[in-house]
Amino acid sequence: MALIEDLKWRHAVKAYKPNEKVSQENIDKIVEAARLAPSSSGLQPFKVIVIKDQQIKEKLTAGALNPECMRDASHVIIFAAWDRYTAERIDKVYDFTTDERGLPRGRFGSYTDKLKNIYLDQPAELNFAHTARQTYIALGLALAQAAELKVDTTPVEGFDNAVVDEVLNLREQGLRSVSLMYVGIADPANDWIAPMKKVRSPKADFVIEF
Repeated sequence: MALIEDLKWRHAVKAYKPNEKVSQENIDKIVEAARLAPSSSGLQPFKVIVIKDQQIKEKLTAGALNPECMRDASHVIIFAAWDRYTAERIDKVYDFTTDERGLPRGRFGSYTDKLKNIYLDQPAELNFAHTARQTYIALGLALAQAAELKVDTTPVEGFDNAVVDEVLNLREQGLRSVSLMYVGIADPANDWIAPMKKVRSPKADFVIEF
């Protein structure tokens, strides 16, 4: 029940204390939870970018729905997905996997050939729709790890992807931003949602059983 209690504790923080920082140890644990997240075919088709530099955060606030929250958070974690699948990207992942497992390269060749047949002829946008979905699994686990550590967070889609991509030169790296996660120390005086009851759909409405 520990995870359930942690999830009951967490909420999307609306205001952070600008001069208080989350420890590097806790940031590392949150990022590690994202790194260990499952992904389709084990490809991990995204990167996690951790921003603590205040000047960069200021640049990223353009187009953010809650720029103060982004600015005052201790860290901004960005989940950026591959812009598309390529044979080189797929092979790189599976070469690393076989090397780490002490297996000959090409051991999973029939499977990687199948992946290439599925993805390489697809339009880039369809590829990106798939890679982007993988980032949300990592985001969820990062949020859960932060909750276990009692570190305040906010999952974010309310930002200008074009601004983030440009400031961080993501397109040049074959990446596109998908979602953000603010990490910091909540400001109880201004975090207006904190005292409110946590509300989710009742189980009877949420779950369909057959």
